[in-house]
Amino acid sequence: MSQRNNKPARTVVAALDRLEHLYEGASLALISALERYLKTDEKPSKETLAAGCYPLLRIVYHDGGRPTPTHRRAFGRLQRLGAYETTVTHPREFRSYLAEQLQPLATEYGARIEVERSQQRIPYPYVLDCADALAGAAVNVADLARRFPTPQLSAVGDEIADGAWDLREGEPRPLALFDAVRVDYSLQRLVHYTGSDWRHVQRWILLTNYHRYVDRFVRWAQERLDAGSPFRQLILPGNLIIAPGQALAEAHTVIAGSAWHRFQMPAYHLTAPDGEGVTLVNIGVGPSNAKTITDHLAVLRPNCWLMIGHCGGLRQTQQIGDYVLAHAYLRQDHILDDLVPPDIPIPALAEIQVALQDAAGMVTGDRGEALKRRLRTGTVVTNDDRNWELRFTQERRRINLSRAIAVDMESGTVAAQGYRLRVPYGTLLCVSDKPLHGEIKLPGAAGAFYERAVGQHLEIGLKALDLLRERRDTLHSRKLRSFDEPPFR
Repeated sequence: MSQRNNKPARTVVAALDRLEHLYEGASLALISALERYLKTDEKPSKETLAAGCYPLLRIVYHDGGRPTPTHRRAFGRLQRLGAYETTVTHPREFRSYLAEQLQPLATEYGARIEVERSQQRIPYPYVLDCADALAGAAVNVADLARRFPTPQLSAVGDEIADGAWDLREGEPRPLALFDAVRVDYSLQRLVHYTGSDWRHVQRWILLTNYHRYVDRFVRWAQERLDAGSPFRQLILPGNLIIAPGQALAEAHTVIAGSAWHRFQMPAYHLTAPDGEGVTLVNIGVGPSNAKTITDHLAVLRPNCWLMIGHCGGLRQTQQIGDYVLAHAYLRQDHILDDLVPPDIPIPALAEIQVALQDAAGMVTGDRGEALKRRLRTGTVVTNDDRNWELRFTQERRRINLSRAIAVDMESGTVAAQGYRLRVPYGTLLCVSDKPLHGEIKLPGAAGAFYERAVGQHLEIGLKALDLLRERRDTLHSRKLRSFDEPPFR
């Protein structure tokens, strides 16, 4: 519920300005109250706490006589008359996204935009890092929790994304997949897992499961910074920065000093204006990590995430170093069974598939039959047990029935999360061993493979992102939208 005491915003720009004004005012009120409490033990008043609430964004669609817009866009659609609401956090950082979502609703549907203060209080850890202040204060976290709003798990959830929200007659419908408190929760988790500020995450994301890809990415990024490209800087875990024109020796010192090993899923950001750069996240091995990081990356509404990692080839004709373009997934990861049951098909997205195949041809120089020999398209088995080979007699029949051509531990989870959270997804894997055919991953052979294959594989993933940037108008597939979607992407 909210206070309906503000006039409608006349334009999208005015609405965004109002969101920023309300959020900044609420944040400053909460920060000031915290600082007074830490310094003087002054307890916050009810009025002070009421001022520290997220802004609320409302769309009202009432013009049923207007012709229904016809477009291929997968978002910015109003399917029913009435009001749609969401709370908003960090509107300045999300301004370009919000503008993109609001503009068609205002211009094509004639919807009215309203902005006001909500009653959803901002938890104090989301506006102030109290670590330094607490070190010298006579209070602790428990003291703060008694006086100030704290994160409540009961208020954080994915009911809207999962289609489990409860619509009550006469109440507004959801405007976005995630409200402010859900977004803020994930922003804090991103900092914890990746080791860098969430503001550095770019709109184009690569996920990998080997640190060797990181080494190649860092070298590739340095070359782009030195080539007069649009990229601004490379940001490493710990928020260490490599800038254009930086001396090579100095850059190497910065890279060597990056404490990436302190973070569970370190991220590397080659930044560009408007977030048009590339973020690489080393998610490690396993479906649990894959779900965790994509749960949190999704609140940033990236344009896509692509999985580039290693797999076991399941066909005799495959060679070590060949590529697998996942066209379907046999999900044995079990991490999402309750949210996206395995009998729900996860469709391949043509826009992503074409970009990955085109990129493979451009980077390898192969065409036609030569490319088909290197690049196989088919089903990938995603397993939660790395030692599935020890159960081969049980696995053999299922692999045979699925016609799977590769096995890994993350791709099916990444794809299912993209499907669930409406983020375009794709997978290009590289065959590192052939467990069914006696070619297992031994130290010597594995080292030679990594040295030869990682660089080209990474380059294909990066080239695919370049192609998707050029084709973005068709990227956000309607396959990811249900019949009862929030208007925002």
